Amino acid sequence: MRQKFQHYHADLQAVDDRRLNPSEAADLDSIINRSRRQVLKGGLALAAFGLFGTSLAGCQRPAPGTLPAASPLLGFSGVAAQTGADFDRVLVAAGYRAEPFLRWGDAVLDHAPPWQEDASQDWQAQLLQAGDNHDGMHFFPFDDAPNSHGLLVINHEYINPTLHSNGFSYTDLADGRRQRPLAQVRKEQAAHGVSVLEIRREADGQWRRVAGSRYHRRITAMTPMLLSGPLAGDPRMRTASDPSGTRVLGTLNNCSMGVTPWGTYLTCEENFHNYFVNRDAADHASRPTHQRYGIGQGQRSAYYAWESVDPRFDATPDEQQPHQGHVNEPHRFGWVVEIDPFNPDSTPIKRTAMGRLGRECSVVTLDDDGRMAVYSGDDARGEYVWKFVPDGRHDPANPAASRDLLDSGTLYAARFDEDGSGQWLPLIWGEQGLTPANGFADQQAVLLNARGAADQLGATPMDRPEWVAVHPLTREVYVTLTNNRERGERLPLDAANPRPDNQHGQILRWREAGGDPTATTFEWDLFLLAGDQPGATGADGQPLPANLIGTIQGDIFSSPDGLAFDGDGRLWIQTDSDDEATHTVNTGCNQLLCADPQSREVRRFLVGPRGAEITGITWTPDYRTLWINVQHPGISYPASDGRSRPRSTTVVITHEDGRVIGS
Repeated sequence: MRQKFQHYHADLQAVDDRRLNPSEAADLDSIINRSRRQVLKGGLALAAFGLFGTSLAGCQRPAPGTLPAASPLLGFSGVAAQTGADFDRVLVAAGYRAEPFLRWGDAVLDHAPPWQEDASQDWQAQLLQAGDNHDGMHFFPFDDAPNSHGLLVINHEYINPTLHSNGFSYTDLADGRRQRPLAQVRKEQAAHGVSVLEIRREADGQWRRVAGSRYHRRITAMTPMLLSGPLAGDPRMRTASDPSGTRVLGTLNNCSMGVTPWGTYLTCEENFHNYFVNRDAADHASRPTHQRYGIGQGQRSAYYAWESVDPRFDATPDEQQPHQGHVNEPHRFGWVVEIDPFNPDSTPIKRTAMGRLGRECSVVTLDDDGRMAVYSGDDARGEYVWKFVPDGRHDPANPAASRDLLDSGTLYAARFDEDGSGQWLPLIWGEQGLTPANGFADQQAVLLNARGAADQLGATPMDRPEWVAVHPLTREVYVTLTNNRERGERLPLDAANPRPDNQHGQILRWREAGGDPTATTFEWDLFLLAGDQPGATGADGQPLPANLIGTIQGDIFSSPDGLAFDGDGRLWIQTDSDDEATHTVNTGCNQLLCADPQSREVRRFLVGPRGAEITGITWTPDYRTLWINVQHPGISYPASDGRSRPRSTTVVITHEDGRVIGS
């Protein structure tokens, strides 16, 4: 099974992560020379900038290769990296238990049939079962027993060939297109989206799905949804199947997420471009909303070739149909989708005021007076870091009044300056070149092509910005930049993205001016550069080049992706490196690590099976139960028998004595 499908994820990742940003930043030779020297010698020390006030002041970085005093936050013994080609399990720190909880194909709804080892279940069965490639998730507690009873909401990002008994079936046509079986496409659509489950920790200490719950729900690529905000009903959102431009079928490529203070779930549509094709070359070239977002073009089919049986994924204009057929269908994806997990009859809502991106996450931070900011990364090479500030304020005494708070506000893109300062650039029509002369007819056009608007404003192209996390006590904001092998070749180096051929990635952090989440300026620094320790050698025994050496104090890793804080301020880091590649020979399989923001010590808590990304993270309110996801394992996890079909799996982690995770 592994041999047959092992290259699929790498191929899809190459499509997902390709550079779509055509902009070229100004000449940054002085920045390159200065920042590279600083970072490769040990990073941009916070004290050098005088940043972050008393909470982080004086946090000088130790010399590379030397550890600070053991962090009082990190109360576990780290586990070793695993580099074996046949490592097929989850290894967790001593004293902890890591057990499979929910696998692809397990029952979500009560009448779901059992999963079949040969993956022969049809699409109607898949509609009732957990989808594929578990990603971002959140535990919503019930008031009666918040640490032992709640709703677990899980994203299902995309699908693997193992979804079908013998992988994807294609028929290559003479004109270069591909034909797909309808039954396969429907099953793939059913395996996308979100699962909602009611779960409970029972008397024996085991967490289980609650049978007969009214809350169990599957949301898929076929679930009806509403469009709200500035683009609801806009002519650019209308299609032959939805002349009103207010309703859309389904959500796609749900990667990370966010949670609102009023108790709803924000799932984010990331690499939606893989599902669409526009075969009219002239029309494609005239639409920045297609071109700038990577919508497929030419006679070849879209990556999944769904358009061969589902016409809404064929975005080629058709003059014979209302609204030119489905040319606007890609406009209806790339949004934040708000879901009320406590109301299984509610309709998910796509919030267009927040802008259209290949959005990785929507992380909310709330000021004491109810003002909010929602942070996001746009996960592709050379894309941006974002913030959305609603016009209104959240009133915890009246949470129902916040239900439409995300329908009005200001979207910002970040500029990271050389001196450690930063600016939030507002995407406001009519200002800073966002005018008809530059292709922006109105505010709706700005939101529909937010990437192009950020190009115009001069935001900083980043090394694949992904998850964002906000410190629960200090409100410092952290973002993972996973990697970018085109940095220095097609994208210039700069202070925030200082390494050429950046194979290992970095983590940045910033503090908003005055600690105000709605501020338009901030100060930032590089928390760490991922990669090997100084003096490390590759598989050939030769010293690794400088661009593969990091500044990590403690256990090394590559390609940070998932990111979250627990209640005590521990920073949890999840990785998504290509562990088949030689450049990760020393970091091994993907992992979950924990860092102390003050000392910067990093310690490895968990290692996953070969071929898997470690992603998705959530806790009970007392932080004594932790869930993470093992996505697209390349080996027979969780069966570990070397023969079974691998299954993306949610894993539940507890300590043998019930202590707080990581303490």
